[in-house]
Amino acid sequence: MKKRMWMSTSISPKAEPKRHRLFTHRFLPMILLLSAAFFIGSEFIITDYKKRILGWGSVMALQYTRPKMCETQCRAYGSEALPRGIIYETSDLEMRPLWGLQNKKKPKLSMNLLAIAVGIKQKESVNKIVKKFPESDFIVMLFHYDGIVDQWKDLEWNGRAIHMSAVNQTKWWFAKRFLHPDIVSEYSYIFLWDEDLEVDHFNAKRYLSIIKKEGLEISQPALDPGKSELHHTITVRDKKSTVHRRTYKVIGRTRCNENSTGPPCTGFVEMMVPVFSKASWRCAWHMIQSDLVFGWGLDFQLGYCAQGDRTQKIGIVDAEYVVHNALPTLGGLTANKVPSPSSEPDGRSEVKKQSFIELEIFKNRWKRAVKEDNCWFDLYEQSTKKQ
Repeated sequence: MKKRMWMSTSISPKAEPKRHRLFTHRFLPMILLLSAAFFIGSEFIITDYKKRILGWGSVMALQYTRPKMCETQCRAYGSEALPRGIIYETSDLEMRPLWGLQNKKKPKLSMNLLAIAVGIKQKESVNKIVKKFPESDFIVMLFHYDGIVDQWKDLEWNGRAIHMSAVNQTKWWFAKRFLHPDIVSEYSYIFLWDEDLEVDHFNAKRYLSIIKKEGLEISQPALDPGKSELHHTITVRDKKSTVHRRTYKVIGRTRCNENSTGPPCTGFVEMMVPVFSKASWRCAWHMIQSDLVFGWGLDFQLGYCAQGDRTQKIGIVDAEYVVHNALPTLGGLTANKVPSPSSEPDGRSEVKKQSFIELEIFKNRWKRAVKEDNCWFDLYEQSTKKQ
């Protein structure tokens, strides 16, 4: 009995080959088939993933290498991802209607820009200045340094003027931020003026005609010596001349003569009434320092933006002249503000002090820039040393 039980629970040696054959014929092919399917599927997935990654990388590479391949199709920085036909690299200050089509039949004339830093106290003077600039030839932009805008609405030209407001900011602060060369590139000349001027003897159209004829890239109307506050003798009106480009006076230690090649003898305009061609403004704008708001020091370096010989391309227009009253506007008392105690610093004196500080900062920056830029060539270095 025991012997039979032991025989029934043991595996017969003859049955072992049958089980191996059963495993080989039934299960092994199935395992091999599943393994093959797994590896083939994995390969497709990995290949597809690689294609997507490499494909996108190729697109990105093509996008950023394309401008290098298309040397004749230089594109503005930041516009490389756009088709050329949709890119507008410049703009203008022309106002557009909210509805309806713009009148395209009217020919677009060559326009110019008058930009003035203004305060409400000089409203009458500003009104006279703007009226000297015909609407057909000029866009008008006002920089409101006192924050008062609504009180200008009664003037007939107010509706066509562009108003920018920032309290206690200077003309050069506004110009650096709102007169980018790409924004004003549509305008042939940019008049960047102060507000404290008398313009009884000034005609804007005649002025434009003169500077075009004379080939002046940077200019200013001469100052009436009998009524103006003068800082530089070269700006004084010569009654016998239409335009002058140099002075023959002795200025400090500098004796100006026909051999002088730079400021303050020639190649110089003062910063209260400068007029720039669009080419010279593109250069001058880059020289304006964002953190130096008074513009002191720029006048002595404008010759580098004259688009040629500064002794010829910069001039003072005597035939159209103005009076500069030099009114102390910035740093004065604002409306509804009582005078400060004597212990507090006077606003005007602080403004003047800061102007001199900025002048020294600008001079030092210029010297450092010249020293550090090994690729820059100073066109006027030799002439300055001789002078």
